[in-house]
Amino acid sequence: MLARETTPSAIVRYLDQYVVGQEEAKKVLAVAVYSHYRKIATFQKERGSIAKSNILLVGPSGTGKTLLCDTLSRMLGVPFVTADATSLAQTKYVNEEIEAVLQRLLDKADGSVDQAQHGIIFIDEIDKLKATNTSARAISGESVQHALLKIMEGAPVKLKNERYIDTSNILFICGGAFVGLENIMAKTHGFGFIATSGDDNQNILDRLNKRVKPTDLFEFGLIPEFTGRLPVIANLHPLSKAMLVSIMSLPKNSIYRQYIEIFRGEGVELRISQRVFEQIAEIAIEYKTGARSLRGIFEELITPILYVVPDDRGIGRVEIRSLFEDARLVRRD
Repeated sequence: MLARETTPSAIVRYLDQYVVGQEEAKKVLAVAVYSHYRKIATFQKERGSIAKSNILLVGPSGTGKTLLCDTLSRMLGVPFVTADATSLAQTKYVNEEIEAVLQRLLDKADGSVDQAQHGIIFIDEIDKLKATNTSARAISGESVQHALLKIMEGAPVKLKNERYIDTSNILFICGGAFVGLENIMAKTHGFGFIATSGDDNQNILDRLNKRVKPTDLFEFGLIPEFTGRLPVIANLHPLSKAMLVSIMSLPKNSIYRQYIEIFRGEGVELRISQRVFEQIAEIAIEYKTGARSLRGIFEELITPILYVVPDDRGIGRVEIRSLFEDARLVRRD
């Protein structure tokens, strides 16, 4: 499944080109994905006997959970689809919705069942399925957790066209903000019952204390059986102002690089000062949406300029020095 050179470190280097920050989460994800496809290749004759290591990504909205999964799938060349746990919880026909997700995966694989059976499914907002005793919707969420158990572990699923997809080798990655989980962890963490000595590595003990434990997820509202299907957990941290600035300009497919090429196609040079990116980042922080709002603010800045530039062949350069000042249109010599 994986080329010999596709090691965990190679996966991280690829992710670094498109995803800013989240170094620890990248490593956890890279090792989990590497192990998943190596196990498939090594134990393919023992189908069903190898437990899957599906992944749970815990982090605030807009920190890069979907981007990480999408970038991974592009590197590996496997079909990838996303599903919304909230939508699953709002329908009476959960199993039909799950089948629809698998059908989309098959479509992404151009109808190849074999390729689809080695794809990746990302289920977002999984924390919205928390189970409590006070909400009908939450009870529905618990029923969705139960409905997902079998396909996440691995089972043949019949689609409407009478074809079957075996989910045994499909990697499931779930993500969610899990608001309030940090309060649960603050109450329950601490390995004071472990006898330690001066020779013990404090860094390892600190890492154990920061790790999300299954019992934390139980208290949050995920049922034990569902949590058991997600043995690998990676934490994503809130994005700093500096990271938001970098997201707009550094990745290979950053929005700034995209517009540089669009303007270059019109024979125009686009220059945007660092201060503009800082101002956009400050607004995004105010919105509390992480990187999600960066593109909208950036495109709002560019729209009036790009409306004018293609019709005026005399413009040779566009300079944007502040989000709150008109752009400077420099004419050709």
